[in-house]
Amino acid sequence: MLLGSVGAMGWSLWRTDRIVRARDRRWRQDEEVKAGRRTLAEADGMTGTEFEELVASLCRRDGCTEVRRVGGSHDNGADVLGRLPDGRAMVIQCKRYAPTSTIASRELRDLLGAKVHFRADVAVFVTTTRFSRPSEKFAVEHGILAVHRDHLGLWNSGASLLSLSGVNGHGQGDLRHRARWKQAYGK
Repeated sequence: MLLGSVGAMGWSLWRTDRIVRARDRRWRQDEEVKAGRRTLAEADGMTGTEFEELVASLCRRDGCTEVRRVGGSHDNGADVLGRLPDGRAMVIQCKRYAPTSTIASRELRDLLGAKVHFRADVAVFVTTTRFSRPSEKFAVEHGILAVHRDHLGLWNSGASLLSLSGVNGHGQGDLRHRARWKQAYGK
């Protein structure tokens, strides 16, 4: 009977420890997401270097390794380099433009050249604005992950970078969304 009581107490302590550790793990993950969460207005106010650092930190949060910011003059079209959690090499181009601007196809062609130059498996273009229709089509045709303002908001709020690849080429909205965009940003 004494042995049974000790065993039950040991099991109870072991179970409580597992519950407490699981809660702590969830709390730490939530805090990590909260720490990385910034509003898009804050991103609009950042310098180009600060925006590149934000993108690099979001990559690290998502489990990417060997992440480093390489932006600046003579960066060969890459602002951030690293490896995805599955080991594939990635190259990221970051553009912090006014929300009223659009990304032209030539900027995506530059990123495609950087993908070849750095021998990357994945090319990602992250911007605080939207893509023109031809540039969005170019991104989809050439396997570039195009992260526009709306997707950046999702990524910044806790969605993983790889989860955004499932909506690549979509999500810039229907006609009503574009009308609200023009009303909000004036273009």
